[in-house]
Amino acid sequence: MATPPVPGAGMPGAFSGPQAQAGREVNTASLCRIGQETVQDIVSRTMEIFQLLRNMQLPNGVSYHTATHQDRQGKLQEHLRQLSVLFRKLRLVYDKCNENCAGLDPVPMEQLIPYVEDDSTKHEDRSLANQLRLANEERREIVEVNKNLKQKNQQLKQIMDQLRNLIWDINAMLAMRN
Repeated sequence: MATPPVPGAGMPGAFSGPQAQAGREVNTASLCRIGQETVQDIVSRTMEIFQLLRNMQLPNGVSYHTATHQDRQGKLQEHLRQLSVLFRKLRLVYDKCNENCAGLDPVPMEQLIPYVEDDSTKHEDRSLANQLRLANEERREIVEVNKNLKQKNQQLKQIMDQLRNLIWDINAMLAMRN
């Protein structure tokens, strides 16, 4: 069950299909598609390798057919060779994609998603903004009231301290008079 080798794989800049006909300059989207196909090929080849390994019998003293074993081992070696070719092709695609994208500025994901705004969301945004503005005004008022309250509390504390000292002095004078 040998699979044919991938045409053009392993040769720098050589891609199979319409990309080879279009010339050497391939856009990044096509490269990504080629990379995706290469990854799928790698996965399928790996599955085939595991299938071959599962069907192979180990030479553990049981009589086995040498020709069958050699045939399966040859198929396994061929699959491994093709797998290494696919990995080299994937590396070339990866490097070319990175080269094409090197000069691009990263764009936040939120800006890449198209967003259509309807009237209800605009109204909700306005009401949310209005609520936020009202909440900020209320917060400022509360902060100002707290500040005034602290000043009044400080003044009351000073008056109480003065009254305490006055009562202390009065009690001291009354005690001296007796």
